[in-house]
Amino acid sequence: MKGLFKSKPRTPVDVVRQTRENLVYLDLNSGSRGGDAKREEKMAELSKNIRELKSILYGNGESEPVTEACVQLTQEFFRENTLRLLIIHLPKLNLETRKDATQVVANLQRQQVSSKIVASEYLESNKDLLDILILGYDDMDIALHYGAMLRECIRHQSIARYVLESEHMKKFFDYIQLPNFDIASDASATFKELLTRHKATVAEFLTNNYDWFFEEFNSRLLSSTNYITKRQAIKLLGDMLLDRSNAAVMMRYVSSKDNLMILMNLLRDSSKNIQIEAFHVFKLFAANKNKPAEVVNILVTNRSKLLRFFAGFKIDKEDEQFEADKEQVIKEISAL
Repeated sequence: MKGLFKSKPRTPVDVVRQTRENLVYLDLNSGSRGGDAKREEKMAELSKNIRELKSILYGNGESEPVTEACVQLTQEFFRENTLRLLIIHLPKLNLETRKDATQVVANLQRQQVSSKIVASEYLESNKDLLDILILGYDDMDIALHYGAMLRECIRHQSIARYVLESEHMKKFFDYIQLPNFDIASDASATFKELLTRHKATVAEFLTNNYDWFFEEFNSRLLSSTNYITKRQAIKLLGDMLLDRSNAAVMMRYVSSKDNLMILMNLLRDSSKNIQIEAFHVFKLFAANKNKPAEVVNILVTNRSKLLRFFAGFKIDKEDEQFEADKEQVIKEISAL
């Protein structure tokens, strides 16, 4: 007789609704100590439902995700505040469920419904969720999960602009230097994504925030005693200044004698890797056809030392572009 009453398979909408019900229960009973058995039961259901959401969005190893199922799931997920509840209550979930939830949120940032990215529209109306994700770097237990979610959210240009223009940008200079290597690396990856993904938005941010941003960047990252922080910073600086969208920012940066002195110090760094990354920025100072007098004076004063340095400056593998750039730098300095 049992076979006659098989339960109907759950639809993607059902799974989202049950996930939301579990989260609402957690929300309403988050402070209560009683009813632990009931709470544990709801937590187990929640873990199962989030795992099911992940399976619908990514496929389950045996079958690929079904487009229509993903559309239904996405529509229902953003119809109400499921994302908000999931982010807020992520710290209460066990590690495996946190990982599943992070993957679900990441995937949903790319899902389209009628050619629209629904997640982007939802986040634009709920920008305080970005504040929660960023401040997650202060909590060792959830920093990597919130960080991964944040990087997916800033794929949307309007959301990246919100983060860039917020007071939180200043916090990244602290997060990048946290003693926990994994969290510092994650914050550094998010920082790089914010400053390289959306070209026009980044150019506008750097132009409007030039003074405080490069003061922090130079004094805290390029001058860091931590090898990894310093190497990642000089590489990122090169990426930003060599991007055509940032041409005006680059000209302003290479017209500063203080910036030139920082780069000359980095050329003398004990690490060859840092020297090479510093060279790719230093060459912009040398190539500038409108060098201010104070920049020319420093280059002339240090000309013999610089020429001696570049004469012996080699990299391990043969690189024609590097050699051509070096020859050009030598030529520019010799001509001063």
